[in-house]
Amino acid sequence: MMTLKDLFCAFPRSGRVEWIGVRPKRDEPVTVVEAVAVSEEKGLIGDHYSGQSGNRHVTLIQAEHLPVVAALTGRDALDPALLRRNIVVSGINLLALKDQQIQLGDGPEAVVLEITGQCHPCSKMEKTLGPGGYNAMRGHGGMTARVIRGGVLRVGTPVEAVHIKQQPDE
Repeated sequence: MMTLKDLFCAFPRSGRVEWIGVRPKRDEPVTVVEAVAVSEEKGLIGDHYSGQSGNRHVTLIQAEHLPVVAALTGRDALDPALLRRNIVVSGINLLALKDQQIQLGDGPEAVVLEITGQCHPCSKMEKTLGPGGYNAMRGHGGMTARVIRGGVLRVGTPVEAVHIKQQPDE
């Protein structure tokens, strides 16, 4: 029988980077990129958050949450750039990885992030998504992360849990 500690470490499959965006300046539109350099000190190179708080170097959102937010706002689909997050990941539950480390990519350029907390929506979602946009994003806003190891992040790279901290028995 699996223990609770075992369950915290078990993921049914790897994830995948589906989309990457950076915002060169505050309040400017997101620029969609196929690859981005990532630094331990600065986060995503070229993003306006670069060099700021280490717990929020990078923001991530579940690809599986995009259709939910779209449906809640009466849309057929949702452009990830509207949500102002940096990375869209599919196939692995980001919330289950809070306080854990993930590796994005393979080889010497692989990036390692530590998921630091939830990325709650801001009031800009009300303007961007329309009335109720803020509440549509609640619970679906994604996660924040700090960079443990820099490298190059590319669309299509795998996402794996790499360092599972011990969780207390409950």
